[in-house]
Amino acid sequence: MSFKKAPLSNAGRWLLNRRSFLRHAGTGLGGIALTALLTEQGLLGKDSGPIRPQFNTQNPLAPRSPHFRPKAKNVLVIFCSGACSHVDTWDYKPELIKHHGQPMPGADKLITFQGENGNLIKSPWEFKPRGQSGKMISDMLPHLADLADELCFIHSMTAKSNTHGPAENQMSTGFTLDGFPSMGAWASYALGTENRELPAFVAIPDPRGVPQIGPNHWNAGFLPAVFQGTPFNADKPIPNLDTPKQITRAAELSTRDFLRFLNDKHLEQHPGDTELSARIASYELAAKMQLSAAEVNDFSKESEATRELYGVNDSNKTKAAFARNCLLARRLVERGVRFVQLFNGSYAMGEGVGNWDGHKKLKEQYDIHAPILDQPAAALIKDMKARGLLESTLVVWVTEFGRMPTFQKGADGRDHNPKGFTVWMTGAGVKRGFSYGATDEFGYQAVENVTTIYDLHATLLHLLGLDHERLSFYHNGIERRLTDVHGHAINAVLS
Repeated sequence: MSFKKAPLSNAGRWLLNRRSFLRHAGTGLGGIALTALLTEQGLLGKDSGPIRPQFNTQNPLAPRSPHFRPKAKNVLVIFCSGACSHVDTWDYKPELIKHHGQPMPGADKLITFQGENGNLIKSPWEFKPRGQSGKMISDMLPHLADLADELCFIHSMTAKSNTHGPAENQMSTGFTLDGFPSMGAWASYALGTENRELPAFVAIPDPRGVPQIGPNHWNAGFLPAVFQGTPFNADKPIPNLDTPKQITRAAELSTRDFLRFLNDKHLEQHPGDTELSARIASYELAAKMQLSAAEVNDFSKESEATRELYGVNDSNKTKAAFARNCLLARRLVERGVRFVQLFNGSYAMGEGVGNWDGHKKLKEQYDIHAPILDQPAAALIKDMKARGLLESTLVVWVTEFGRMPTFQKGADGRDHNPKGFTVWMTGAGVKRGFSYGATDEFGYQAVENVTTIYDLHATLLHLLGLDHERLSFYHNGIERRLTDVHGHAINAVLS
């Protein structure tokens, strides 16, 4: 049997034309490239359902892929507890100087957190232009001021509460109430960690003690317990990790292997028990940390120049202790810890003494706190930049709310003010030497590009490659999110 070859149709001839083939191949590749770019930027139509990270309960901290390409792999949050005053640090207000000692217009007998307010009071510190950007920053923090060209300021932040506890809760968890997971817990839940021998999330309390809400800052809330933060600092390492001298390394490793075998068998009998898997993972991590935690706290190999940069041997013992905490933070990020939260300020020593709560004698109190924060925190940023860590790490400086431009009646300090304050960022994915948003002429309330803590959290997650509207955990019939049902990434600050 023979077959007669059918003649090509006009369409067939067009498809087999060499020029047409090359032209369509080129436009096809262009379409693929465009699709990839739109997907990466989150602009392509996509599924809008919740994303609940799937993880192996026997290895819950294994690294997981982000939702899209991230700008940052790690996050370091510097939290100044007690509400550091924006009008005395980052937010320059010439009108506050001009109207010093006068009543604030439209605010006669204004009542805030601790009572009636007095007159407008200019900052006791002089503001000067800094760096090539000319950013006006006060003399209170000269070392951090020198980094003006590295920082991205958000001057229009607002909070929901004028009370320290609820406001601290919101800054770290997104909610004013207790019981919600912290931002570090959400990050480790979503992404796991690159370091198998250190926690995914470390909280470094101030040398003087913990902030007002304490462990709420690093709590896992309703997320599996394994994602909560591990608190320790440079001078108080994790307790009970020292190996007895009579136990050899070989014996210890053999014991761990046998214990892992027993734990795996026990876990197989209780599938889906997240508390059991978290407990096993925590014990295994503690065993690994007997070696790794000791190393991360060992500063003996740090150069004298590095020690001098941070101020670890400063005559001010509290400053030296905070400097060691800053050095510890760099070493943790350097070793791949996903989320580090570094605290400056504690309530253990009483109101205004161990934190930034400047109600009564603002100048006297801040002259104590500022030197403790300034050199070590600036050194941390300089050191991370020199080592290339800022290319993959987002650093965020926050406080729970701002301060009034007035002094409290009968006092020499400023009352609480959640209506407008400043936070700043530096590092991976954000603009440098840039300011966004503004408070009014006196610094009382945000009036330009007003932002919320939900927006800050959305931006943080976005830079980690996470969609804040989809990252969720199903709890009590609700798809829970760090940003609740609010927030947008602040695109104007992204590089």
